[in-house]
Amino acid sequence: MTKNQLILVRIIAALIVIGISVFIYSIRDQAEQLAIYGYPGIFLLAFLAYATVFLPAPGLAVIFTMGAIFNPLGVALAASVGAALGELSGYLAGFSGQPIVERSALNERLYRWMHKNGPLSIFVMAALPNPFFDVAGVVAGVLKMSLPTFLIWCWLGEIVKMLVFAYAGSGILK
Repeated sequence: MTKNQLILVRIIAALIVIGISVFIYSIRDQAEQLAIYGYPGIFLLAFLAYATVFLPAPGLAVIFTMGAIFNPLGVALAASVGAALGELSGYLAGFSGQPIVERSALNERLYRWMHKNGPLSIFVMAALPNPFFDVAGVVAGVLKMSLPTFLIWCWLGEIVKMLVFAYAGSGILK
């Protein structure tokens, strides 16, 4: 890939991430209505909630609630796949903004840790409910972690988190 092609791909990836984030943020109040469509709705809701980069979305609260309505294992599986695929937006942001992100002193420690413990760091960051996973996805994109590696370890972490929230909702709200 030539330098100009790489720049074009990065610009397109950045525009996609910005467009998805703005769209999802604009429909955040209607997003919970997708849950009426069962597991496909939960998948879509998780995808939309996790596709935002640095903007809040109500994903875990809905997973908690849906755990009381549907089978918690099914909720966790649908939500974890949607969430892992949604996290691609952070990965793409890192890929597209690589020259900018690499120079950021703020990400230097995470960058070093992920360079040393890439898959494990993705798993841990995805398994814990925290607002910083977007940064981990960005750094994974910057480090050019393979996409299958990122998705598998992200999904494994997401399924742990979604299982906890779906079963907690099942136990508390039933």
